[in-house]
Amino acid sequence: MALTDFAIVRRSLRSRMFSTCVTSLTVGVAVALMLVLLSMRDSGRQAFARGSGNMHLLVSRDSSPMVSILNGIYYANSPRASIPWAKYESLAASFPLDFAIPTQLGDSYRGFPVLATTEEFFSAFEPNIDEPWVFEAGGGRAFDKSFEVVVGSTAAGETGLVVGSKIFLTHGIAQSRQLGQADAMAPHEHREFEYTVVGVLAPTGSAHDRALFTALESSWVIHAHDRRKLADKDIRTTTEADLLETDRLITGIFMRVATRPGQQVTASLQTVFDQLRRDTSIVVAQPVQQIDALFAIVSNIDQVFIAMAAVVMVSSAISIMLALYNSLEQRRRQIAVLRVLGCSRPRIFGLLVTEATLIGLLGAGLGVVLAVAGAFAAAAALKEAIGLVVSPNFGLELTLAVVTGAVLLSAAAGIIPAIMAYQSSVADHLKPLG
Repeated sequence: MALTDFAIVRRSLRSRMFSTCVTSLTVGVAVALMLVLLSMRDSGRQAFARGSGNMHLLVSRDSSPMVSILNGIYYANSPRASIPWAKYESLAASFPLDFAIPTQLGDSYRGFPVLATTEEFFSAFEPNIDEPWVFEAGGGRAFDKSFEVVVGSTAAGETGLVVGSKIFLTHGIAQSRQLGQADAMAPHEHREFEYTVVGVLAPTGSAHDRALFTALESSWVIHAHDRRKLADKDIRTTTEADLLETDRLITGIFMRVATRPGQQVTASLQTVFDQLRRDTSIVVAQPVQQIDALFAIVSNIDQVFIAMAAVVMVSSAISIMLALYNSLEQRRRQIAVLRVLGCSRPRIFGLLVTEATLIGLLGAGLGVVLAVAGAFAAAAALKEAIGLVVSPNFGLELTLAVVTGAVLLSAAAGIIPAIMAYQSSVADHLKPLG
């Protein structure tokens, strides 16, 4: 029974199984790398946009607006400089604002950041635009007094905290000491003050899911207690009555300029922003602006990685060409036999190109599988590390474009070996061996 062209190609690939697997894997890696980079670029930006929610401005005393956003919204580090409470009151009263929510970072629980703030954080601030905070079913409520704590969804899941749990907070980050601090202010557990979990939040897809939230007053009290113990080791308790003005410190202010109902922006935003920037004692950041700046930097890196993926894809095509060329020396007699049996030169040419195309198709299919697995693994790692939920978007058009490009490039790689096979002399390669 006569063999079909596909059967001939299939047997050829099977006879060189190792070479076929290696070249297909090379194509697969190139396709996967390209797909992951392209699919996660836009979804990554959308993920970073979550968390700033309906705030317009973030005020802090960090070194730059970018650092302010990374610390205040994504909990990258604890801010080093504080804002006095009197300064906060002055700023809140000086501008037409829908809200000015004070925040303080510096404590943690099992490595998860603790944000001290006010009840307005849950009633006025939305972590995502038009998506207010939601508590898990049976997940309690927001705190309404000192030493109550609300837990983000990721933090709750990884620590096992539920409504009613009792915990102690840690000053600073337990895993490392902050440079420049005295031994007494090194990371340590506030064992004198027990907190009660009163709420567990539903997922927001933002870095807030990895945080715990408590009242400002309780944070001031536990740090005032540290101050008082330095002066008198016999101190057993501290209350809000013992607070000094120097204890009432914050590290950030979430601001929203007054807007009309249903609107997210207002013409007065730029005016307020410009006036705040004249105050050299504070740093003012617009989250949207800083996220755009961040991704302008990231996009440059993206282009480098995409160029590297393209180089890998071209390299995979060269690998296919070399694999077919090397096998050609061993297959010239087989080709000559096919010619004698009536196989035309164009058909021989087509068999080699088809073989290269099939390797590219196998590699592209493997690449799609690797891309999906790799993208979701990377998304899980991002969620674990900083709480961002990145949803890889493998659009049909994008996937088809990359796969088609890989297959066409593979087919092109088979042209040179196919030309050599086309020009192969039947008489020369049918001479008796030896």
